[in-house]
Amino acid sequence: MVAPDSREPVDFSHDDTISVHGGRPPRVPDGPINQPIVASSTLHAGGPFGYHREYNETLNALENVIGQLEGGTAVTFSSGMAAANAVFDLFAPQSVIVASKFSYTGVSVRLRELADAHRITLRLVDITDMDAMREAIHRDGITASWVWIESPTNPMIEIGDIRATAAMCHEVGARLVVDNTFMTPVRQKPLALGAHVVMHSVTKGLSGHSDLLMGALVTADHELAEEFLMRRVLLGAVPSAFDGFLALRGIRTLNVRIDRAEHNAQILAERLQDHPCVRVVHYPGLPGHKNAQVAKDQTSGPGTVLSFETIGGPEDAQRVCESVTLMSHATSLGGVETLIERRRRWPAENPEISETLIRLSCGIENVEDLWADLRAALDLLLR
Repeated sequence: MVAPDSREPVDFSHDDTISVHGGRPPRVPDGPINQPIVASSTLHAGGPFGYHREYNETLNALENVIGQLEGGTAVTFSSGMAAANAVFDLFAPQSVIVASKFSYTGVSVRLRELADAHRITLRLVDITDMDAMREAIHRDGITASWVWIESPTNPMIEIGDIRATAAMCHEVGARLVVDNTFMTPVRQKPLALGAHVVMHSVTKGLSGHSDLLMGALVTADHELAEEFLMRRVLLGAVPSAFDGFLALRGIRTLNVRIDRAEHNAQILAERLQDHPCVRVVHYPGLPGHKNAQVAKDQTSGPGTVLSFETIGGPEDAQRVCESVTLMSHATSLGGVETLIERRRRWPAENPEISETLIRLSCGIENVEDLWADLRAALDLLLR
């Protein structure tokens, strides 16, 4: 057996290479090329951890990849909401929290619960309005402690200026959390734009196959990362090693999946604009989007999710969702399959969202097949 030439390893920094090679086990003769599933709740004594809630070899490999992609230290949780609640658990009593007016339903409901219980003061804001954001962060002499935003927002696909929002937070000592689920780190890097924390529902685009539940928090602040890990330990919101293996395998194709799904989203958004049964399309890849330029400045692409509003009433929008035969009428997003749903079918959804708004998470199918399916469903409204 010929020994390989001795040389220093190359420090690869491109996302598409990190996605494929990050978190691999050491290269030893006859060793595995993939990180194995380490299915053990208990660890031998002598190390710093001792238990799965604190450390698992498979989850550690996954966290290494996510951390490299986002530019910080990642801590994984059993779901996206578990990750969100780990942040909420750090809110000091009676602290002021600023959040997106439109957000993921679970986050919105949970923040309202905390506010209704008088544990926090909640200030909801239009994240596209920087004057409104500044006023919300510091109002009547009382400064916010945390700011929670999504960009794009779910499901309105609004774009907030992360860099400008982060600058406002740094001025007053507030911590900015950005939910980066829609974009993933291959399209947007909030930590590099000044955010303190990035949140992911790993369930979605990062893992990409609609077969697991997981969340993650990423921060460049070592002490904050330790606090997140302790929240996982004490709240018990730890993912399984098997789910960690699936998520890691999904990330290996992250870049090619996002490229293809984004390609499909752009074409579908453009064609939807011209369909007589569509009133408006929300997608930052369209020149008419309110903050298209902000999106271009802080992302490397418009993403894989769009929404649109149909003519008629909610029953018409619902009919479209129920009439597709290739797309899946289902909630969630970020998988290899295209998903479509009317968001107001959920009672807890924000009542300010149009009853006819349909969210479309584009998958990696042939775009002509997708358009034929969607167009046929929309054409039913013309009859």
